[in-house]
Amino acid sequence: MPALDSQIAIAVIGAGAMGSGIAQVAAQAGHPVFLHDQRQGAAEAGRASIAKQLQRRVDQGKMEQPALDALINRIQPVSALAEVASAGLVIEAIVENLDIKRGLLSNLEDLCGDDTILATNTSSISITALGAQMKRPQRLVGMHFFNPAPLMALVEVVLGLATDKTVAETVHATASNWGKKPVYATSTPGFIVNRVARPFYAESLRLVQEQAADPATLDALMREAGNFRMGAFELTDLIGHDVNYAVTNSVFNAYFQDSRFLPSLIQQELVEAGRLGRKNGQGFYSYRDGDERPAPQTEPDCDSTEQVVIAEGDLGPAQALVERLREAGLTVIERDGTGQLRFGQAVLALTDGRMATERAAADGIANLVLFDLAFDYRKAGRLALAAADQTSARALQDACALLQKAGIAVSRIADRPGLVVMRTVAMLANEAADAHLQGVATVADIDLAMQAGLNYPEGPLSWSDRLGNGRVFTVLNHIQNSYGEDRYRPALLLRKNHFANKGFYA
Repeated sequence: MPALDSQIAIAVIGAGAMGSGIAQVAAQAGHPVFLHDQRQGAAEAGRASIAKQLQRRVDQGKMEQPALDALINRIQPVSALAEVASAGLVIEAIVENLDIKRGLLSNLEDLCGDDTILATNTSSISITALGAQMKRPQRLVGMHFFNPAPLMALVEVVLGLATDKTVAETVHATASNWGKKPVYATSTPGFIVNRVARPFYAESLRLVQEQAADPATLDALMREAGNFRMGAFELTDLIGHDVNYAVTNSVFNAYFQDSRFLPSLIQQELVEAGRLGRKNGQGFYSYRDGDERPAPQTEPDCDSTEQVVIAEGDLGPAQALVERLREAGLTVIERDGTGQLRFGQAVLALTDGRMATERAAADGIANLVLFDLAFDYRKAGRLALAAADQTSARALQDACALLQKAGIAVSRIADRPGLVVMRTVAMLANEAADAHLQGVATVADIDLAMQAGLNYPEGPLSWSDRLGNGRVFTVLNHIQNSYGEDRYRPALLLRKNHFANKGFYA
């Protein structure tokens, strides 16, 4: 279906930060925009806020003044809801409350024509539930923008049970015309992003609870090894723990307390203590004036005169590390084996989901030290190491020295299943696979949503494919065996792909 013509008026109900942002996006695309808020003066304030923000771009030479003036003139604050009746698309961006939204949508149905598309910017409420009492639920669609709407590329176009597919297609095409990256999703709890992203927070929170490492170290590993823009603790501090914890609880309850979405006791304590993050100056980190962010735990220089590395077999996704070691001036001897490095007394291997202590005993490997997944081993600035209890202090020193010789900072963590980046990526891929299996979205749309909505370095299903057939499935199996919990059960589609020897993009 074609996008809405730019001459068609767009109405936005709710002039808060999100509603004003959506109004700006539509006006930038050339549409006349009605901006309404039941709070007296809020719509005018919303337009003034848009003008103030864009004036900075004019002052910086990034926008022409006539273009700003024309854009602001296209946004018309209206005091009465009836004044939006001529709009071809009405987007509500009001409080996240089912009954209040239902009341508004009912009023809009009475005011607007039969062909008007009604869209909701809800991030968590079922589109099907919102449309259940409507006369024309086929005209209702989710249009979930991400904050701040003018900057964030993603729009989740969400279909309820009754949504007309052509309506969704029109909204998808319109969002694309507005310069966004729209994806289709069915109306299930969390849609795509708020569902698939839960493990990103949950695994780091659990590792802190298990005293594997401190928040600053885990955040540094997610950034410098995983290539994520932020770690879980700095990101939840930014989002606000009240908001993030509420979303986790919402998804957990919506999925009938499935253990995959279990909320964190640590985050609950922060909320109960009123430590909500940046918004009030204290979360996992302090944001008060003069307070410095804690530094990640980094191993001091580890002494070793060794210059020869033995690479036994294919290291899989870590194979690029071999070349990096060679470029660092080390002599690398390659020979057959099971995928491990020998340096001094140490045997290093990429985590397969087992604890180092368990793997050393099961495989009969003396002095085993596991290293974590990196997005790109050629560029990773930091890696986590975990040593088996049986490993000697000298071997651990050698393992640390090897990575340092390649210019990699080392953070030693406690011996926990899957380490940090590997278990997080595996769980993200697992949730994404389950979402695809259940018809929430296509493989491509899930990956696009996680990149465009949360700035992930790669979509979780693409990343799973890149790690090699069955690796994520194997890692999850091992983590589940270690914990004995259903939380880490591999998704059925991961299992099927493993035995079919294919990936998600095959």
